[in-house]
Amino acid sequence: MTYLPHAGDHPDGVVRLAADVPRIVSAGMTTVLLAPGSVTDEEYGLFEARLPAGSPGPVPHYHEGFSESFYVLSGRLAVRTGDRWTSAAPGDLVRVPRRGVHAFHPEGDDGARFLILFSPAGQPREEYFAEMAALATRDRPPTVEEIDELAARHDQVNLRDLP
Repeated sequence: MTYLPHAGDHPDGVVRLAADVPRIVSAGMTTVLLAPGSVTDEEYGLFEARLPAGSPGPVPHYHEGFSESFYVLSGRLAVRTGDRWTSAAPGDLVRVPRRGVHAFHPEGDDGARFLILFSPAGQPREEYFAEMAALATRDRPPTVEEIDELAARHDQVNLRDLP
C-alpha cells in the first residue's frame, strides 16, 4: 500500500482523503459523498447513505440519464424495482437501469446503511442532495411541487400516483 501525503490530483488519478468527504443530511437521510462525479470525471458517483428506522425513503421515481445501484452495508433495505420489492440484506446488490422506476426504505428497527452507485455521474447528484437539505432547513416545510420541481432539475422524475 502506498501512502499518499495529501489529497488532490496525481498523475495516476485523484486521491480524496476521508477528512475531505462532505456529509449532507436531508429529511433524516445522511449522504456521504464518497466519490462524486466531480472527482471521477463524471464516470460514476459513489455515495454512502444512511436511513434511520421508520424513514419512508423517496417516492417511486426514475432517472433518464443514469442507472443506480444499491449495495447494502448494514441493516435491511427494501428496494422497489418496477412493481417488485426486494428485501436486500448486507452484501446484496440491487441495480436499477436508466428509466427504471424505483424507490427504497429501511426495514426493521436498525435503519439501513448502503452505497449508491450512479453511472454515469453526468449530472452531479451531490447538488440534488444539497438542495433537498436546504429545503428541509427552511422555516416552512417544502411543498410537494417544490420537491418535484427540484427533483426534475436533477434528472429525477417523481411518480407520486404509484401505489
